[in-house]
Amino acid sequence: MSRPKPTILLESVNKQTYKAEQVLSASAIYSVFYQDSPINLRTLHTLVSYPGPKYKKVSFSNSGHAFNLAERLNKIFSTDEFKVVKLTQGEVVTEDDLKD
Repeated sequence: MSRPKPTILLESVNKQTYKAEQVLSASAIYSVFYQDSPINLRTLHTLVSYPGPKYKKVSFSNSGHAFNLAERLNKIFSTDEFKVVKLTQGEVVTEDDLKD
């Protein structure tokens, strides 16, 4: 079964590289939470400091990716406290709002 065609809201094509940036509509963002709180996820090598930690995505526009991650984290950490939260609205903030 093929994926449904996305709804393109905006598109910009670079006339030199012919690459296009498209803004697509999404019904929601699905994020993985731990104990009802949002998380970040990073991986690092415990023996060497190079290349340093990598931060991984924990929010997706496709629910399947979020459920796969939550299931994998629950298995790794032997818990059932990683859950998927559907985000459909939120508070609009600016960078100035977040400055101390």
